[in-house]
Amino acid sequence: MLPFPHLGELGTSAVHLVTLAGLAIAASSLVNPRSTLHRSLLFAVAFALAIRYAWWRATETIAPPGLTIEMLASWSLFGIEMLSLVGSLSAFVIMSRVTLRSAEADAHAGWWGTDEPRVAILIATYNEDRDVLERTIVGAKSLRHHNKEVIVCDDSRRDWLRDFCAGLGVRYMRRPDNKGQKAGNINHTLDRLAEDPVPPDYIAVLDADFVPHRGFISRTLALFHDPRVGLVQTPQHFFNADPIQHNFGLSQSYPDEQRFFFDHMQPSRDGWGIAFCCGTSSVCRWEALRDVGGFSTESVTEDFMLTLVLQNRGWKTVYLSEPLTEGLAPEGLKEYVTQRARWCLGLMQIARSSLGPFARNDLRLRDRWSVIDSVLYWTTTFPFRIAAIVYPLLYWYFNITVVDARLPDVISYFGCYFVWILFTLNLLSRGMVVPILNDVSQLLGAIPISRAAFTGLFKPQGHPFSVTAKGGDRSRITVQWHLMMPFLIAFAATLGGLVLGIAFDTFAFNDAGDGKWVILFWTLYNLVVLATTAMACIELPRREKHVADKPVRAIFNTDGISWFLWIDSLTMDTVRLRGVALGAQERGQLTIDGIPGEIAAYVIAPTGDGARLQLLPDDAQREALFIRFYAEGEEPGVIGVRGSALVRDLLLRLARAARG
Repeated sequence: MLPFPHLGELGTSAVHLVTLAGLAIAASSLVNPRSTLHRSLLFAVAFALAIRYAWWRATETIAPPGLTIEMLASWSLFGIEMLSLVGSLSAFVIMSRVTLRSAEADAHAGWWGTDEPRVAILIATYNEDRDVLERTIVGAKSLRHHNKEVIVCDDSRRDWLRDFCAGLGVRYMRRPDNKGQKAGNINHTLDRLAEDPVPPDYIAVLDADFVPHRGFISRTLALFHDPRVGLVQTPQHFFNADPIQHNFGLSQSYPDEQRFFFDHMQPSRDGWGIAFCCGTSSVCRWEALRDVGGFSTESVTEDFMLTLVLQNRGWKTVYLSEPLTEGLAPEGLKEYVTQRARWCLGLMQIARSSLGPFARNDLRLRDRWSVIDSVLYWTTTFPFRIAAIVYPLLYWYFNITVVDARLPDVISYFGCYFVWILFTLNLLSRGMVVPILNDVSQLLGAIPISRAAFTGLFKPQGHPFSVTAKGGDRSRITVQWHLMMPFLIAFAATLGGLVLGIAFDTFAFNDAGDGKWVILFWTLYNLVVLATTAMACIELPRREKHVADKPVRAIFNTDGISWFLWIDSLTMDTVRLRGVALGAQERGQLTIDGIPGEIAAYVIAPTGDGARLQLLPDDAQREALFIRFYAEGEEPGVIGVRGSALVRDLLLRLARAARG
């Protein structure tokens, strides 16, 4: 009997959904995101709703057993979905805890006393330009920790880089081959350091495009007060917009795609003692590295592998969730997708390695779970995203109903689960889970990542190491047709099926009954996601190369007049000022707090609210600019979704697209 008979089944289901949404809104003012109890309660409800949904799907929505195409389609989608749900449930358990170590770092700052530990800062480089490397080297030299040595580990044997390092007063190392890729490069340096009269106490690792903030070493070393800690990882922040942010114009309203992992998933993993190394922006104890023989070369993701190697020997890996470095995100979609496919492949190699979850080793159960959770993420999330696009087409073209569900049940079972998950994740992550945009970020790389996942599982070795390219010409609109084509084909097929079903009786199948509404909504949602994904494949020009976006007060002197202005952004040799109209080619002197002397500059082009200037700094000023804009201050970009600004930016992007 219905609890609300006067509303009918559909009305009753709507009451379920509205009631749950009301509870979520009420709970938002009571929940402390740092409380393990509160987080556990939120995810316990999510767990219960997920099991309820899975039971409904298994008992009421799949085709009956039999040697039919309907059964094959229905059961295969159910299997993919349930595997994805298992991955989600694993993530829910992980996120039920969180550990934030800033207070611990405060309490143990300077625990070493007057004998400052010796730190070697390794900058791993392969093919990066001077512009990229110079910023990182200058930032490493400017670290407040005095007892340090900056070492550039060149895996391309470039003479110009050797001479450049000599000019900057940093150590340069090269090796005769590229065996072992990045891990081999670092291991070669570790072996040379072991031959020094006084080896370092700690090793910091930076990618060539990551600039450390000045407190990077002192803050991370504080956590080594515990002699069992072998490695401290810190988050990666980016001073440029990633391809999704940039192509949609969302760099000021929507955080980069990795923020959820670094700001929320890693602290939760640390709560379970399974935070893992992400390569750059990490510091490792020298004793621990020598104990495990350096970086393992069994996987192209040598960082995650190092975590397991350390844990297998009893060392702890911990996470300090503070913005202590900032670097360059992949600027192009091809590089963005290639990077993630490499991460996926590396994880599969780890799963099949001597430190895999089912291999004989000394890993704890939670370490094995950590690997299984990551495998589930890569092998279920992206295939399910593809399946969600493909399976509705089976109805429109072949009259195959893969989900035989009534609309009231979909609202009650799926709707309640979806609303609660959306509320919980956004409450704990500052609103970072945005429908459609999240789907787009997964769909963009779904095909190559899915291919890498299963290729890596069944053939883990023999794959080339793909370096993520940085920089390059980004001055023109570029349509990534190779990436876009599958989405255009899927969009055309989805739209064609919908039109056929509406226009022709031959395709107006009635077998689905009430479930037709489900398929209709599913189809319309897919059209929006596919159109948005295709639009993301149109790469807009990046008129500013490697931008630091931290507004700073400045004075521009021209013709005896001083203008107090804001610096909106800084590139390698230009600056954008906001606050006064300046004429083209107008010359003057720019004064910035913390930069020695006055910097000669002239106007390249006026802008709507100021002007873009060409800078002519001397060497000392150039280094000071790098430090001021990249090595000091808070994290760059945005760390949470700004709702109203996000809507505004999306509308502006759509308007630009409409104007061509």
